[in-house]
Amino acid sequence: MNIDNLDKLIERMEKASLSELSYKDGDVDIKLKKEAPREVMEVPAKQTTNVAPQQTSQASESEPAEKEGKLIKAPMVGTFYKAPSPESEPFIAVGDNVSNDSVVCILEAMKLFNEIQAETSGEIVEILVEDGDMVEYDQPLFRVL
Repeated sequence: MNIDNLDKLIERMEKASLSELSYKDGDVDIKLKKEAPREVMEVPAKQTTNVAPQQTSQASESEPAEKEGKLIKAPMVGTFYKAPSPESEPFIAVGDNVSNDSVVCILEAMKLFNEIQAETSGEIVEILVEDGDMVEYDQPLFRVL
């Protein structure tokens, strides 16, 4: 099956408002699944008022600060796996040190398993997704210090 035929399948899936589509032809077996759109909430912009400096500093202290560190982000859409197989140990855990070429996880996309490298060095301080989660392009996966 070539890419044009795959595009046609996706177009038909969209036109028919399908959330899943399976196609099999000989040794080609394709399963497409469309996730439900995520609900986005709009947060109103802060209104500025004349406030005494002491009150302003108290308000800014209560707002959470952005966390430190670098993020390892998903280079593609796919399913996140923390280990090479279900019975294997995870590639990394919180507290592990990684280098640029350390494999940190696998992302499965269209039945292809892609090893994802850290592309940074430091200590893993937070794992931001769960094993088996669907991740989006550029979604943060790990926090590194």
